[in-house]
Amino acid sequence: MTSPEKTSFPIGKLSMLLAVLKDHSWNDAVENELKEKGYRYVVGKVGAMDLNKVIAAIETTAKNNHIINKDIYHEVHALYHAIIEALQGVGRGMVQFGDILRTVGLTFSIVRGKLGESSEQGGEWIAVSIYGTIGAPKKGFEHEAFGYGFNHI
Repeated sequence: MTSPEKTSFPIGKLSMLLAVLKDHSWNDAVENELKEKGYRYVVGKVGAMDLNKVIAAIETTAKNNHIINKDIYHEVHALYHAIIEALQGVGRGMVQFGDILRTVGLTFSIVRGKLGESSEQGGEWIAVSIYGTIGAPKKGFEHEAFGYGFNHI
């Protein structure tokens, strides 16, 4: 496959591509666009049966990489809602894992910035994309899943 041509994707789509293409050569093009547009972003991984551990891993990654300010409540709150929305996609509406014997192995991305090129579009937004597998805690009993959450800061 060849590398993708120069694109102009919105914040949400860039977040999705970042999570899905983490280990792919096209990831460089996505990261270059994020940098050119001045977005703050991070990619991480988490595997667990405990929903709280998944939420904590994503939230901690955002705080440690200065995507949000941990001391400003509305930034933490916006991130939390984006995480929960994304996890609803992964869990098909049910935001629980270990309680019903499901485990996840996930790559997640968090992107923060303006909706478009213009600063007139009202503040910053945060996008959380989660891609990976979910299933019974036994190798080969899982399937792919994707979730996406988006919230205004």
